[in-house]
Amino acid sequence: MKLSLSLSQKPPVTPVYTANQVLKNEANVARSQGIALYELMHSAGAAIFTQLSHSWPNAKHILIVCGKGNNGGDGFVVAKLAHQAKIMVSVLLTCDVSQLKGDALSAYQEMIFAGVSLLVEDAVNKSAVSLAIINNFSGEVIVDALFGIGFTGQLTPRLQEFVTSINHQKAKVISIDVPSGLCATTGNVHGDNIEEQAIIADVTLTFIVYKLGLLTGQAANFVGELCLAPLDMNSDFLSQVKTNTYYAQYKWPLNLPKRLPTSHKGNSGLLLTVGGCSTMPGAIRLASESALRCGAGLVAVSSHKNNQMHILSGRPELMLAPATSALLENSNQLCKANTYLIGPGLGQSDEAKQLFELICKTGQSQNKTIVIDADALLLLSKTKAQCNHWILTPHPKEAAALLHCDVASIEADRFLAVRAIAKQYGGICLLKGAGTLISDGEQVVINNSGNAGMASGGMGDVLSGIISALVMQSDNNFYSTCLAAYIHGASADIIANKNGQRGLLASDLFIPLQQLLNGKVPNH
Repeated sequence: MKLSLSLSQKPPVTPVYTANQVLKNEANVARSQGIALYELMHSAGAAIFTQLSHSWPNAKHILIVCGKGNNGGDGFVVAKLAHQAKIMVSVLLTCDVSQLKGDALSAYQEMIFAGVSLLVEDAVNKSAVSLAIINNFSGEVIVDALFGIGFTGQLTPRLQEFVTSINHQKAKVISIDVPSGLCATTGNVHGDNIEEQAIIADVTLTFIVYKLGLLTGQAANFVGELCLAPLDMNSDFLSQVKTNTYYAQYKWPLNLPKRLPTSHKGNSGLLLTVGGCSTMPGAIRLASESALRCGAGLVAVSSHKNNQMHILSGRPELMLAPATSALLENSNQLCKANTYLIGPGLGQSDEAKQLFELICKTGQSQNKTIVIDADALLLLSKTKAQCNHWILTPHPKEAAALLHCDVASIEADRFLAVRAIAKQYGGICLLKGAGTLISDGEQVVINNSGNAGMASGGMGDVLSGIISALVMQSDNNFYSTCLAAYIHGASADIIANKNGQRGLLASDLFIPLQQLLNGKVPNH
């Protein structure tokens, strides 16, 4: 029996779009509202200037680095507004004026008419002079107006020099719509040197709707604080343009319904966790304890016999299950468990393979949810198995094994990868990393919590336990997985806000996990 926890209700989400969806539809949506594209450029530039003034109200000198496209046009609008506000403004154009066209040219001419001039126009060595200007800039803010959301590929060596110079500056940086060099659809950048491949912004103000690539993967290294300027078009765009990708926007408190007064441990379910080879007792212990903290009524652990005392030490609420596949096969724990979790610390031995096969066979035959993590994902990658009742939780390396490719291919398009895994293997895939993605093969939800301090051992094990506990309390595995990803990251955010990111341990999450699920807003 499931508890009536409403974990099955749809998470609070905002639709997000590819760059191509925005580029193809923004003109039509604007036209439907009677907004001219040049007026839209003015609105975008005004929004940037407003955000700049809000973020750095004491800025006295700003440098605007403009490209030849409409992103540069937005920058010209910012320059005019800053000049009219009596802020010292310097404008650097990375192309010849003759290359400006359409609305960007009109915005340039309007800027010049207002009394703003370019720093460099017809210098013999324009690039060298421009780089020197960036390097010697002593103002407070640089506006990145080089490239918009239409950018794909890799910056030219010349523009890499510009980007590197900006990234080495002490001044704050605000990017218009997207940090230049970052793909607004995938969140990917080309090359290994972070400082030369894309602008590292302090603030990115994106327009109309959120773009996929600003919310996951490498974007976290470049976007900074992400803000949205609707430009009076957001609601119409959302209604006119459909998408199957969403940005989760959970907030504290979660306000989940309370348990019924007559609830007992049987209502909350029995979870069977399988893992912990002879040298890895910690992983399955972390997963099992996090499941208890998140409301699992009973947790039985099948682990190597040498680990049993380690697993029970300090947590007597955990139960033991048979340690081998032969003994587990006819056990009450296997039969009565509502959900299975397999993988943390499992290893790749023959016994591990037999346990994996047993759990998959039993789970599929009895339509039980199976959470597959860590070593079990590698075992799965060697099969052609498919099941609609399992939840796969790979990090990028494990995802690469599942799709038989390299990690670079996964990170190049995380949205493509998470959908591909869910379609190939069935069920739900949660692709870990900055901006964790959850997909059932069609829709994708991007998680909105977590921080870099989670890059430590055991964090993934805790997540698998959270997922296992929540799916037992719900009738919707997809939405429960989305909630699990959120409270996992939110718990880490609570600890990081209190103590800092370095030294954050997976076991630190247990108390804030319990608080969040009970509608508490922990002190932090």
